[in-house]
Amino acid sequence: MEILGYVMALVIGTSLGLIGGGGSILAVPILAYLFSLNETFATSYSLFVVGSSSLVGGLRQSKNDNVDWRTAFVFGAPAIVGVWIIRHYVVPALPEEMFSLEGFIFTRRMLMFGVFSILMVWAANSMLSNKERKGGTGDKKYNYPLIIAEGLVVGGITGFVGAGGGFLIIPALVVLANLEIKKAIGTSLIIIALKSLLGFFLSDALTLDIDWNFLIIFTSITIVGIFVGVTIGKLVDGKKLKKGFGYFIIMMAVFIFLMEFIIR
Repeated sequence: MEILGYVMALVIGTSLGLIGGGGSILAVPILAYLFSLNETFATSYSLFVVGSSSLVGGLRQSKNDNVDWRTAFVFGAPAIVGVWIIRHYVVPALPEEMFSLEGFIFTRRMLMFGVFSILMVWAANSMLSNKERKGGTGDKKYNYPLIIAEGLVVGGITGFVGAGGGFLIIPALVVLANLEIKKAIGTSLIIIALKSLLGFFLSDALTLDIDWNFLIIFTSITIVGIFVGVTIGKLVDGKKLKKGFGYFIIMMAVFIFLMEFIIR
């Protein structure tokens, strides 16, 4: 199972390099089911994996001038606060057993993985959508109240389920900051890196007993996968694979729901 887990780490990175996203949302189920980590550690480690791989992707985009650094910090600051609040205060405060009803016990794990499976379906839907993303004009205009609110919400979601949420950030950058679509994609990677890594180091890294050896190996394999994906992308049409990967994510969401709520 662990060997399969490391192979899937390569798949995460390959997806990121090939289609520019999606793969990182697999980190939590891989860590939970193939490496038997509980919900707290699976979502925590995912923050580090997602953040590190997004940083590599974002720096690659920056070389092509596809990152607006000012926007990254304007949007990223409240997102970091959102991650920190959830990881430092909310998750540790949640009881192991949320409530029970006629013999059915609803646990913290069910809550976190249930929300995560819904998020996976949402992410897959954005990958399967035939709507072509249209960007802003590039004439940056900041709607600060909405940017702060959106950043806090996206950061909170990231902190709770350990996923980057690029499919939420990119439309927000287009609408709230008027960025062109290419810059929105590149900038979103930097935002994901900032909020995931800083959220991890400012909360879980200080309170959890992190297995750094495992985490660095897993993350390194993911980063190698990014370069594998970029290489494959020069030979294969990533758009065709994107839909197939979207259906795969839906299957994984159904699997998580069955494992947590039916099979238990």
